Amino acid sequence: MSPDQWQAHVTTEAALAMGRWLEARGRLERPIASLTRRDLECMASNAISRFIVLASERRTVAATEEECDTLDRLLMG
Repeated sequence: MSPDQWQAHVTTEAALAMGRWLEARGRLERPIASLTRRDLECMASNAISRFIVLASERRTVAATEEECDTLDRLLMG
């Protein structure tokens, strides 16, 4: 998977994680402006968690040292 394909995959997965969080709370149909700060923080947390899982998995099977270094910087600050 190319870096561009991976980025698109991660973006989709993060959006799905946010959608699952909203759906589980019966808020999928609510306008975004009606969500509380806590709602938005929880959605962001779910999306970030999904990114960390995907990046960790990709790090395990990354094809190049450069990609591993990039993921290490993202995951470890």
